[in-house]
Amino acid sequence: MTNEEKIKAEVFDRLVLHLQGDTELQNIDLMKLAGFCRNCLAKWYMEASASKASPIEYEDARKVIYGMPYDDWKKKYQK
Repeated sequence: MTNEEKIKAEVFDRLVLHLQGDTELQNIDLMKLAGFCRNCLAKWYMEASASKASPIEYEDARKVIYGMPYDDWKKKYQK
C-alpha cells in the first residue's frame, strides 16, 4: 500500500467514525448538503469489494458504515 493509499484509508476511516458518532445527522440531510449519505458510502464500499478476493454484500457494507446492523441504527436514530 502506498503512502497516498494509507492516507486515503485513514481519511475514510475518520469519515466513517464521524458519521457513526453524529447520529443526529440524518441521511436525508446529508444527501441534501453533500450529495451522498451513509447508504451511498455502503454501496461504494460494496462495489469496491466486488473486484477483491472477498466481495461483501450490501447489508454487510452497511454494517461497516453504520457500525451496527442498519435496522438497529434505524430504530435507534432515524427520525
